[in-house]
Amino acid sequence: MFRSDWSGPRSETGSIRSRTARDAAEAALVRIVHHYGKRPEFVVLGGLVPELLCAQSRFRHAGTTDVDVQVDLEIACGVVNTARLERALRNAEFVPWQGQVWSWRAEAPAGPTVVKFELIADLSSAPAGATIVFDKCDSLGAVNLRGTRFASRDTEVRELSARMGGVTHRVKVNVTGLAGFLLAKAAAAFSRRKAKDWYDIAFVLLHNDVGGPSVAATRVRDRFGDEIDGVATAFDDLRANFAVIDAQGPQAYVRQMLIDHPDLDPTTLAADAVLAIEEFHRGLQQQLG
Repeated sequence: MFRSDWSGPRSETGSIRSRTARDAAEAALVRIVHHYGKRPEFVVLGGLVPELLCAQSRFRHAGTTDVDVQVDLEIACGVVNTARLERALRNAEFVPWQGQVWSWRAEAPAGPTVVKFELIADLSSAPAGATIVFDKCDSLGAVNLRGTRFASRDTEVRELSARMGGVTHRVKVNVTGLAGFLLAKAAAAFSRRKAKDWYDIAFVLLHNDVGGPSVAATRVRDRFGDEIDGVATAFDDLRANFAVIDAQGPQAYVRQMLIDHPDLDPTTLAADAVLAIEEFHRGLQQQLG
């Protein structure tokens, strides 16, 4: 079932972006998967992903306390899987946040950091923005956001580890690949216009392990082909927000990069971001026409 009462993710302070925050989020994800008992069907698509896609870069991604997962595949497996996920969340000491079934919270064991676990779907059977309530669950569901389906259709299996109770636990999770990440993020940036989305996109285009913006565009074209036409407006909007160095896109990238790398030159950072988006968009034009 679903209801249309969603008005967008909300938090008191917004996402915390730091190495400590990212480590807490990754450890929380490991706890959840450990309690799930096997590799879940959900696909990680949020702020934990850029570092995995840019593992060879000398630059550090800011990270986040958010664990965003795309759950179309989990839903497709039926109520057994969704009920199992709810139990895993509770066993990992997560609870629904302010009664919202798609947003759960837990305090990190090592400190005061609050980790957010948020469930996102992209079902054609429900309106955009609707809250989908899972059958046979007490308080679990997902928010229906268009464009996130790409994340669940371009996946890689990654191994993550964290120490719990003095023991190192290793789990395997589905993580969205480069093409899925860029399409889902472009859709998110277009709909909610948050600085963190522009930063994440620019960072991944500049520092990805496959070779930069042009190769990233090729990956998107090869993976999704004619489907790119359906999100062309989002890519055009992305380019518009990175048109010049003082636009809000490159400035969002500069602000976060200077926090993590204060020795870098802001003008150079902004120019790099503008050129990366332009090169990526130009590469997509071979498909968009």
